[in-house]
Amino acid sequence: MTDFVLITGDTVMFNPTFGQAIVVVQPGTLNGTGKNNVDGKPVCIEGDEATVKVPGCAYQTPQCSIPGVGMLSIASLGADQTAKRTKSGGKAVLLKGSVFNAKFEVMVPAQQPQSPSPTPDSTPQYSGTGSFVTTNVRVKGT
Repeated sequence: MTDFVLITGDTVMFNPTFGQAIVVVQPGTLNGTGKNNVDGKPVCIEGDEATVKVPGCAYQTPQCSIPGVGMLSIASLGADQTAKRTKSGGKAVLLKGSVFNAKFEVMVPAQQPQSPSPTPDSTPQYSGTGSFVTTNVRVKGT
């Protein structure tokens, strides 16, 4: 399947629902390390997705109404987000594709209001999804 090649500066959008957690998502940015350029920007290759980290995102759960804070990242790419044939420097280029698996790691747990003291959220990590938004509308990979 042919799709647009991801490049440096492309946006990583996270969906706000991470299982029981609702996250106030912020976008991330891709930084490509490929040898080839599109519109003067390096292409993104396999492994570049692992560098996307978005700290400082607030979250709550149905049980924990006092917000906590955590970090968003990409857990794994979708099957249609890694080129099968198109490579840069010997590594597969990343494609816009459909959705990737995302991870929300809790840094400061949300809390459940209780007397005499609030109870912290006991879940250290939540799973969700996200997608890429690319500025490249010229070059496609397969």
